[in-house]
Amino acid sequence: MDVSEFRSGVRAWLDEHDLSPGPDHSLDGQVAQLARVRRALYDADWMRYGWPAAIGGLGGPAMLRAILGEEVATRDLAEPGLYSMVEVLAPTMISYARPELAAEMVPLLLSGREQWCQGFSEPGSGSDLASLTTKAVARGDDWVVNGQKVWTSLAQYSARCVLLTRTAPGHDGITAFFLDMDSPGITVRPLRTMHGVDEFAEVYFDDVVVPGDRMLGQPGDGWRVAMDLLPHERSTCFWHRGAYLFTRLDRLAAAATVADDADLGAAYLALHTLRCRSRLTQQRLAAGEHLGPETSIDKVLLAGAEQQLFDTMRDVLPGAVELADPELRTEFLYSRAATIYGGTAEIQRNIIARRLLDLGKE
Repeated sequence: MDVSEFRSGVRAWLDEHDLSPGPDHSLDGQVAQLARVRRALYDADWMRYGWPAAIGGLGGPAMLRAILGEEVATRDLAEPGLYSMVEVLAPTMISYARPELAAEMVPLLLSGREQWCQGFSEPGSGSDLASLTTKAVARGDDWVVNGQKVWTSLAQYSARCVLLTRTAPGHDGITAFFLDMDSPGITVRPLRTMHGVDEFAEVYFDDVVVPGDRMLGQPGDGWRVAMDLLPHERSTCFWHRGAYLFTRLDRLAAAATVADDADLGAAYLALHTLRCRSRLTQQRLAAGEHLGPETSIDKVLLAGAEQQLFDTMRDVLPGAVELADPELRTEFLYSRAATIYGGTAEIQRNIIARRLLDLGKE
């Protein structure tokens, strides 16, 4: 199925099947809606396109997944950040898990039967993942994990976790595991953020036993797992997020006046620049190219566009963010974190300067 045929088919199917969210807009409601949307799309086979047959997929280019997520985002069927976590975790499992484990587990994620999380950041190791201290020690054929993760999205809803641990010093001493979140010794504590949603959590590991066959790759492959995962986070996920932000711009344009045209034009230009860059990244992904540090450009553009859009909303709709529109206030506050989550803007600019422009360490 080619791209245009796929898009037409998805649109026609969504027109005939009402997957609109209900009145519950809490995080519990969003997670339940996410599972509902994934299950419906998987059962109708749309969610299986763009994934390899080895994990129950129907093949085709990754661009098909980008288009499906774009349709979900523009119709407000599921919160795009939550929906797009599939694009981060499923490719990691396909690339690094034992083939039989990936074949068993990935369909559970794609079909909405399970939610997974990503255990990377720690209280002292956010953008600097190489300094993580959560430790895994071999014990026979198993590994015993002790430590703490933080800012772990949806940990309280998750059945599994892709976890980075330290098994030796240095970058080559980081090892990744795929563990069950109901394992004895795991404690999850949701975190309330300033936008009033408990999306993130602290996760504590106290003598948590992980079977050796749940290792992703080999001992010491964890840094490579992380470096391969992050570009996926900044490719299809950003395409979905950009599509969603355009729907917010459309709403703003409908409420604005002619006097606001300059502000709207600047916000549009920022989003259009992001979309052009994101499309190039999608084309490279579809061509099978390796995505590396250049995706830091995508991250900087997304953060800037998102904050500019919601700054424009605040300026064009006086009082709406502060007093009148709780949904807009939540989104505005969430946009403040755009230059922090997924790697701070400062770190991304350092990566661009050092690794792409070869400007050195200073």
